[in-house]
Amino acid sequence: MNYEPPPDAFDEAFSDDGRVRPLYAELVGAFARLDLAALAEAVAGEAAQRGVSFVHDGVSEPFTLDPVPRLISADEWSLLERGLAQRVRALDRFVADVYGDGRIMAAGVLPERALESCDHFEPRLVGLPPPAVRIGVAGLDLVRGARGRFGVLEDNVRTPSGVAYAMAARECLDAQLPLWLADGRRPLDGAVDLLARTLRGAAPDGVGDPTTVMLSDGPENSAWFEHERLAGLLDIPVVALEDLSVRRGRLEARSGRSLFRVDVVYRRTDEDRLTDDRGELTDVGAKLLEPMEKGTLTCVNAFGTGVADDKLVHAYVEDIVRFYTGEEPLLPSVRTYDPDVPDQRDEVLDRIDELVIKPRTGHGGHGVVVAAHARDDDVRAAARAVDADPDAFIAQETVMISTHPTVIEDRLEPRHVDLRPFVFLADEEAGVVPGGLTRVALDAGALVVNSSQRGGGKDTWVMT
Repeated sequence: MNYEPPPDAFDEAFSDDGRVRPLYAELVGAFARLDLAALAEAVAGEAAQRGVSFVHDGVSEPFTLDPVPRLISADEWSLLERGLAQRVRALDRFVADVYGDGRIMAAGVLPERALESCDHFEPRLVGLPPPAVRIGVAGLDLVRGARGRFGVLEDNVRTPSGVAYAMAARECLDAQLPLWLADGRRPLDGAVDLLARTLRGAAPDGVGDPTTVMLSDGPENSAWFEHERLAGLLDIPVVALEDLSVRRGRLEARSGRSLFRVDVVYRRTDEDRLTDDRGELTDVGAKLLEPMEKGTLTCVNAFGTGVADDKLVHAYVEDIVRFYTGEEPLLPSVRTYDPDVPDQRDEVLDRIDELVIKPRTGHGGHGVVVAAHARDDDVRAAARAVDADPDAFIAQETVMISTHPTVIEDRLEPRHVDLRPFVFLADEEAGVVPGGLTRVALDAGALVVNSSQRGGGKDTWVMT
């Protein structure tokens, strides 16, 4: 097979000298005998038939699924699984502490300014009845660096997406690949059960069988496919904000001409703040805050969880894990700098050509400057912006993220990938879906894998 792994990145399937890694030997041998262009077309057709789509700029487009699955060994997954569970439990305790006693700030582990300047800190939540868990669903972005080790690039704990896309990738490949290839692979069919357990466990006190709805923006939301798919599998209605009303401190939803009580809201709207920059209630906050204050409603994920995936807080997550668990982190973070600390700001400005500069706000890769691949003017502009307003940015070490064989026309070529695994929390018991969604940058050399930047997805097989 004529496949050339890049010299500067870890390739998942091939070693530097071009030999197939043992884990991939059977898979690569099978793909060498397949008509790759026909397979890619068949998988795309399968995805289209199932309606797998992603909304770009208000237009629904097919979500690209590459037919070459990513493999992770049982031993490596065992360590990842434990590290993911440890990290999300610690972040959940962190959010509870932020809106509770504030022990971590009192101990000096996290600077108070990190919260004071955090867009997603919600002061009106302080003193409210605490939910059983704050972070019910987490989708962490993992990258494998040049030495082959995984690290966490970002923690997504507000309204993470991707579960239904991971399930769709599995279904579309299974419909087109030889069945024997999947021997020894762990199933994904526990994802919906874990999500259902999380939603049940989030019920307000005294509610044994909660009525749950999914709150969505509707078809204009980028992940509308996922909203419909998960709601159907969970057998819960999808509602819009205009379907909700509050009566006597309880949230109600309209279905046809009838109203019904709502105990749990599974939040999937783009608006994920209760209050705006002026401290005024957002449209979502105006509907949901009163029943939350009365203790008759809980949300998954809880409002205010954005303090845990704030990009500046990411610089302190390993310390957060140590503080709340008393353990060493099993899963490291990609080294992240806080430019508001003078020594770190000096290092960032001295080494800016080697780093990645990210605005604290925003998502989907927008505004990110990968200095090693950026124009000189953009790097200089980033340096000026960091120097002028250091609290508005973070810097990270550049990780030449791993590559994976990907079908390009009728051949396999290396394309950069990350991994988004999913963790579901109920009563601090963490369930981790085996594998998750591998996201792939489809353009040669591109490092941004986000779906909003037209990245695609791969099925991820955890082998037994």
